[in-house]
Amino acid sequence: MASHSTPACCGTSKAAELLQLSVGTVQSLVDKNILHAWVTQGGHRRISLESIENYQLQQQKLPAVERLLNNRMRVMVVDDDALTRHLLQDTCLSVHPQIDCCAMSSAIDALLHLPAFNPHVMLIDLLMPEVDGWELVKRVQQQKDFTQLQILTLSALKQDELDSRGGPPQGSQFMSKPVDLAWLRGYLLGLLAPMLGLR
Repeated sequence: MASHSTPACCGTSKAAELLQLSVGTVQSLVDKNILHAWVTQGGHRRISLESIENYQLQQQKLPAVERLLNNRMRVMVVDDDALTRHLLQDTCLSVHPQIDCCAMSSAIDALLHLPAFNPHVMLIDLLMPEVDGWELVKRVQQQKDFTQLQILTLSALKQDELDSRGGPPQGSQFMSKPVDLAWLRGYLLGLLAPMLGLR
């Protein structure tokens, strides 16, 4: 007698990694039946990969509508240094309640999450392993959906070291590390003002 095949699935932590969300947020999506999940005989939660993919597709369709309805600005931080990454994310989130910010530890993670998060602004560290900031900027700029994206590139490199690598990527605004957080707050508020109808 043929048995029903188990649908492709993964654990909560892997789902959080795939969606670039916290484990708590994934659990909340499961509780709301947005993600389909079940518990194995061993007591482990499994989440359907199909429902994860469906959620990602829905998110890709939503950002433009959500921005019109909620006037929210999305910022993506990409930095392999955890302290810097979390500092920048906390700073962005503290600027205004209408700013959402996600933090990625690598360029690969950023590229995977780019369509679903659909950021208005990216803060990109230039010196990262595997895929560096120069390559990430180039790949992002090649995507037609992100021609209006504001890109800030960051590095602790001295000017001569930066120049020897060709300078900051074309089409990006460069900030030296440590980042001037007061300047960053003002920059984000300046971008957010037109979305909120402020002068």
